[in-house]
Amino acid sequence: MVMTEPPDALGELARQHGLRKVGERPGPIAYLKSLWAARSLLWAMASAKSYNQYQNNYLGQLWTVLSPLTLAVVYYLVFGVLLDTSSGTQNYPAFLTIGIFIFLSMSATLTAGANAILNNMSVVRSVQFPRAVLPLSVSLAEMLNLLPAIGVMYVIVIITGESLSWTWLLIPVVLALILMFTAGVCMIAARIVVAARDLRNLIPMAIRVLRYGSGVFFSVQHYGEKAGPVIGAIMEYQPVALYLNLARSCLMGEVEMTADMWLVGLGWAVLFLVVGYVVFWSAEDQYGRD
Repeated sequence: MVMTEPPDALGELARQHGLRKVGERPGPIAYLKSLWAARSLLWAMASAKSYNQYQNNYLGQLWTVLSPLTLAVVYYLVFGVLLDTSSGTQNYPAFLTIGIFIFLSMSATLTAGANAILNNMSVVRSVQFPRAVLPLSVSLAEMLNLLPAIGVMYVIVIITGESLSWTWLLIPVVLALILMFTAGVCMIAARIVVAARDLRNLIPMAIRVLRYGSGVFFSVQHYGEKAGPVIGAIMEYQPVALYLNLARSCLMGEVEMTADMWLVGLGWAVLFLVVGYVVFWSAEDQYGRD
């Protein structure tokens, strides 16, 4: 009579050797380790996305600068000249340019991140890797796309009259906070869209609300005071408006930089990154099964 190992004993033996059941969700720490192990894949996907985004256009990567720059000119004519929303700002061209460049990057990240799983379903179903690589690669790719525009933004800020300051060196810190925040948002959005695909139709509306409520082309401090202290504080400290204001405080002398802005900005970044990680990880074993 042939004796066989009981199934639970075989499972224990497999776990001792680092193996796990196909489609089984690892623990949160193990999942984090697998993400770190896949960091080269994450970078390769992000850099490829960044490079390929505009390759079908004649001007190629120049569109990473031309697109926000063109929109900044249009917004200046509409909101700065026709509607005159420049109240509360002295250097409106610099104010608007910073807002447009950074907001466009954040909105593009949200749109692409929400569809990160659905747009790569064939890969999800055929290759074993931590699925969080997909939304994370989107946020990293959009940040890479933003970097050339940041250089142009520095030039515009100088041309419009701002003086060089040590606070300009803090822009990379602001970008790091934005990257953490958008990475969390991408993971949350990707998880929600996989669960209810119709909800992705609400993303353009959400972006529209953020565009007109985050001080992209007007001072939230100036107009928030008219709305009352509570609404004004909400407008000023909601994450998108806060990161725009942080960037402006680094590059513009007229925008005050305070410690509470940095603390709240760090809080939003950590909160969304942690919550996004947990929300996405909780459904790791469900992606690609429908």
